[in-house]
Amino acid sequence: MGGLILHPMKEIRVIVAGEHRPFVTDLLDRVNATGYTIIGNVSGKGHHGVREAHFMFSEQESLEMIMTVVPEEKVEPILAGLRPLFDRHSGVMFVTNVAVSRQEYFGKAPNK
Repeated sequence: MGGLILHPMKEIRVIVAGEHRPFVTDLLDRVNATGYTIIGNVSGKGHHGVREAHFMFSEQESLEMIMTVVPEEKVEPILAGLRPLFDRHSGVMFVTNVAVSRQEYFGKAPNK
């Protein structure tokens, strides 16, 4: 019995104020990302100082991390789509190399 075969993909993590989550998720839907994960109430320290993970008045005021895994050809359209958001608002984005065992789950036909 053979082991799992891994396929290269890109993981994109975007951390923004909760009020900007719809902007990011709409963009991911428009570029046909097959899915994403949202982690709310993210804490951290960055360019704008410390951000604590707690609800102030609504979920909109906390930081959220939106993560997706896509084929490499979808990275550039996502970066271009996020530019207007980052031109006007604080936030951060990370793009990393990852490997997945079921590439068809991420919008890429399996290699045969």
